[in-house]
Parts: sequence; structure tokens; C-alpha cells
Amino acid sequence: MKLKDIDKAVYRKHLNIIIVGFIASLLTLALVYGQALIMLFADSTQLLTTPANVTTGELVNEATGTESNFSYNFMGVLLALLTCVFALHRLRFSAFFSEVYYVWQVKQQQNLIYRKLKKIKVAAGADEVNVNALIILNFYYASLKQVYLLDDNTLTMSKLNTDINELNSQLENLNLTLSTDQFEPSMLADF
Repeated sequence: MKLKDIDKAVYRKHLNIIIVGFIASLLTLALVYGQALIMLFADSTQLLTTPANVTTGELVNEATGTESNFSYNFMGVLLALLTCVFALHRLRFSAFFSEVYYVWQVKQQQNLIYRKLKKIKVAAGADEVNVNALIILNFYYASLKQVYLLDDNTLTMSKLNTDINELNSQLENLNLTLSTDQFEPSMLADF
């Protein structure tokens, strides 16, 4: 995976539009699907209430065993969620989603590296330095910095900068020049 420059303003704008669109469509579709399921499958005698039934007390409430529409509404939410996820899955390669999808992929890669980070750091600091471990760390720190800056997550930036400086000094001591472009996900299999 190669790191690429992302325009923060475009990324944030597209991310916000995608989030709002997802939430709005999820709410709308959940209501539509839920109401459609209720209209199709619910007992029609429970749907119709007349003032006469209300005044005479003929309505049976949920406490006395009447079937609730909860299951239909729940199925409506599940169908809406599946529809929205399917739409996001289909649209992920579009130009509008490119920045957001790229950041999502970088975060997935960071998660894979984080799971093995302890072993990678040990291999990078050993007497016989593993160059692949250094390449992975270089990519990991650079990608973290990029994502932190895109998401305005500056709380741990000082720790990250310290880690980057330590790695750079280690690379200088070893007379190595590394690039994030050297990283390949297959390198993680060694750890």
C-alpha cells in the first residue's frame, strides 16, 4: 500500500456528506421498511382503532398479550442497514468516495500492523536489525501522522513525533534510507 497526499478539506467534506447521507437514508429506509412490513404482515384488527373501541375499552394492549410490531420495525431497521451497507459497498470505488475509502484502507492496514507492533518493535531494536521491521515502522508512523492530521486527532501527536524522531535517529545510525513506498502488506507475515 502506498501513502498518497489527501486534501484535508475535500476529505472532511466528503466524509461529512457520507455520514449524514448514511444516517438520513438509514432513518428513512428503516421507517419505510418497517411501515411496509407492518402493513403487509401485521394483524389488521390491531391497526384500526375507532373511537368506539377506545371508549368501550375493547382494545387489548401489549401487556395482555397483543402482538407487538417490534419485530416488524426491527426487521425494517435490519433491511435498511443492509441496503445502506450495500450502497456504500457499491459506491466505494467512485470518485466521490476515493479519499474516504483510501483513509479507511490505511486505517485497516494500521490495525493489522498494530496487532503485531510489539514483535515488530522488538525486531527493529534487536542486535541484528530486521530491515523489514524498520520499513513497517516507518510506514506505520507516517500513516498514523497522516490520519491524525486528517482527522484532527492531535492528542497523541507529540508521542508520535517522538517515535518518528527515534526511528529516524536509528535509521541515521544504521546509514539506512527508507521510504514508505517500500512497505508491502506481505511483510507482516514475518511477525
